[in-house]
Amino acid sequence: MYFESHAHYDDPRFDDDRDELLASFPEEGIETVVNSSSDIASSKASIALAEKYPFFYASVGVHPHEVKSMTEDDIETLRQLSKHPKVVAIGEIGLDFYYDHSPRDAQRYWFKRQLKLAEELDMPIIVHSREASQECFDIIKASNVRKGVIHCYSGGAPMAKDYINMGFYIGIGGSLTFKNNRKTVEVVEQIPLEKILIETDAPYLAPVPHRGERNDSRLLKYVVEKIGSIKNIAEEDICNITKNNAIELFLK
Repeated sequence: MYFESHAHYDDPRFDDDRDELLASFPEEGIETVVNSSSDIASSKASIALAEKYPFFYASVGVHPHEVKSMTEDDIETLRQLSKHPKVVAIGEIGLDFYYDHSPRDAQRYWFKRQLKLAEELDMPIIVHSREASQECFDIIKASNVRKGVIHCYSGGAPMAKDYINMGFYIGIGGSLTFKNNRKTVEVVEQIPLEKILIETDAPYLAPVPHRGERNDSRLLKYVVEKIGSIKNIAEEDICNITKNNAIELFLK
């Protein structure tokens, strides 16, 4: 049974078949899903999904792409939304210096502000970091937040170990299966399975052999298969251990 630690089922790409798809998950072995949010609207949509499906949970937060229009009122809204019993994290939050959809100073400010919110609420964080690995790490280290997951981890093994030493989990998804992605393979080789969460980032980053297609949690099996081949661990054990990891982070 799979614990999907990061997906976006409120995304418009699921509008045509969302209910049918999500209703099929229990029989497909998808035991639990955390739906990650990118702004206030998607935070509310994630909560609505969590209310509809017993195996769904939500995070609330504003993605670095969207912080350019963020205000302090949004922090208060997130604080209120976080009180919902099925909200399990603040996220996804962080830095994205690849697309730069929001000014970098705004990204830094609202990342720190949402970290402070997570600290106040004693909640884990879901972190987005792209082309900003060191600065993202430094900002988190300077905060008092010590629980969360670095989603779709793209950094090197040494930094992954540093995150683990701070108390964080490493999110591994479909990019692990991509040709020539040696860096993520090395991360999986060098960190303990007890610190890995599996994810799809659906509808994005579908694993090989479905790369380029719409992703969903049924394709977690390819991520698990790849982890198994790297670590020489049975796929059932990978599912059980990563599920327990996610339960420890989000549901305890």
